[in-house]
Amino acid sequence: MRDATYTPAVHGEWHVAQVNVALLNAPLDAPETRSFVELLEPVNALADRSPGFVWRLQSEHGDATSIRVFDDDLIIVNMSVWETIEDLRAYVFASDHGGVLRRRREWFAKMPTAHLALWWISAGSVPAVEDASHRLELVRERGPSAEAFTFRETFPHPAARPVRA
Repeated sequence: MRDATYTPAVHGEWHVAQVNVALLNAPLDAPETRSFVELLEPVNALADRSPGFVWRLQSEHGDATSIRVFDDDLIIVNMSVWETIEDLRAYVFASDHGGVLRRRREWFAKMPTAHLALWWISAGSVPAVEDASHRLELVRERGPSAEAFTFRETFPHPAARPVRA
């Protein structure tokens, strides 16, 4: 994984980390997922050159599809870090990634629980897979909070939160 040797660019004090998981309809080497696998490289390259991109989880193969976080081999994970929520949102919904996202039902089953979590990290740090799994569980168990949230309900980074007396 790249996170052991990679130093992300640092702009500002806080970056937003994201994890999302997906349940494949078929294994990655099945004909049903071929078009998804063929899109991995161009979509990851798009992320890498998108404004605000900082880091993404990947193996020596250039993507995260071989990294297992859950016991089910059909659950794949994606993690990345962005300078701002707006940068991440623009990549996910307004770039060519949006077209791939609209095709997700071709390759993935609907998950019965939350599949996305966002959280703030100190600029220059790289999130651990275990922390990402924990943040996803927080969203699943408690809903969005300052510790783990979603695109629908975001929270400001810690330095922008009001100080309680």
